Amino acid sequence: MKIKPLNDNVVVKPTKENEVTKAGIVLPDTIDKERPEKGEIIAVGEGKILENGQRALMSVKVGDKIIFKKYSPDEIKVDDQEYLILSQNDILAIIE
Repeated sequence: MKIKPLNDNVVVKPTKENEVTKAGIVLPDTIDKERPEKGEIIAVGEGKILENGQRALMSVKVGDKIIFKKYSPDEIKVDDQEYLILSQNDILAIIE
């Protein structure tokens, strides 16, 4: 199944990072951890419609790795894969 976001929304595959202690012990991802704040964009909407009827260009593209606001995305599950949908306004930075 393909997901096509509307307007200025993007679909993000969250980046799951294992936490490493100072002693080098890797703590695996668990249910009680916080939501991710990083991810990779897998789909981009066409852009927000402005008051003059034109579409604003999106600042991000498919494949961009981003940092976003922790509590802004909506979680969805498609084919046993978890994705996040968020507005372009909730993206804080592109990781280069």
